[in-house]
Amino acid sequence: MPKPHDHLHRHHLLLLLFLLIIATNSASASATTTNYQRFKEAPQFYNSPACSSLDTNEMCSHQAVHVAMTLDAAYLRGSMAAILSVLQHSSCPQNIRFHFIPSATANHHHLRLTISRSFPSLKFQIYPYDSSKVSGLISTSIRSALDCPLNYARNYLANLLPPCLSRVVYLDSDLVLVDDIAKLAATPLGDRSVLAAPEYCNANFTSYFTPTFWSNPTLSLTFAGRKACYFNTGVMVIDLQRWRQGDYTTKIIEWMELQKRMRIYELGSLPPFLLVFAGNIAPVDHRWNQHGLGGDNYRGLCRNLHPGPVSLLHWSGKGKPWVRLDANRPCPLDALWAPYDLLQTPFALES
Repeated sequence: MPKPHDHLHRHHLLLLLFLLIIATNSASASATTTNYQRFKEAPQFYNSPACSSLDTNEMCSHQAVHVAMTLDAAYLRGSMAAILSVLQHSSCPQNIRFHFIPSATANHHHLRLTISRSFPSLKFQIYPYDSSKVSGLISTSIRSALDCPLNYARNYLANLLPPCLSRVVYLDSDLVLVDDIAKLAATPLGDRSVLAAPEYCNANFTSYFTPTFWSNPTLSLTFAGRKACYFNTGVMVIDLQRWRQGDYTTKIIEWMELQKRMRIYELGSLPPFLLVFAGNIAPVDHRWNQHGLGGDNYRGLCRNLHPGPVSLLHWSGKGKPWVRLDANRPCPLDALWAPYDLLQTPFALES
């Protein structure tokens, strides 16, 4: 016959087991919510003697090179590599100002801390992007990654960045530079162009829009009088003053609103840019966009470099170098991205 204290003992054991389960689940949840990538500190880069001194309002200085990038947890590793590549190949790295745009719901404290730890001397600002206005205008495209609301932040750059900024270089997160970004920033825009980007007039431009678009008598005249070519929006030099004066954000949004009523394109955030700007942009030398290194939008197969000089390597397409490297299935050109990878691996030894 069991003794009375045996029941008490079993109750204590059950209670301890219950508390242990709760503690384990809590620890697991805590680990999940704080399981951030850790990055190494980058080397410090200094200006060459020929670099000019910036004026006092540094984040608005017209002498600085201003770089805008989005920040996203899924692409943060790519962003960190891109930042390092910009600084490493610049003659005046201390004269570069970064303007980062994360989602309004992102952990901004963590992003700021991550960047500051890897780049202690970097001059940067963070501008939260409220994607609620654009979320209802996003149409599904051929690849889910293209439907991320943060991809549409470039539509709102002129509103997000300080009014004092007149020119900015916009860069995607899946690229590295191997040349001085000041050369790219100095791309001439002429008297009227709002932006400069790499153009590809050999691409089949009509394929970026649906038969519904081309069969509509009014819509099909959109590009009349314009030598419209495909251009890549992952590398752009933008005159923000001209953008604001022309209210180009509204023009882009109007096309997105039409897309919700009748499907006129398939490829994410690019077509509205083409509709507004194609044929009216300044060209960027193709050396500043060795693009497509991520393969196509479906399989992300390996690709070779295009003929000609290289100043910027761009892994546009489905395949990203850090994903392929982690999977031990890299493409040959991913080896060119690897030296800029600042990810702190668990077993890395301090040098």
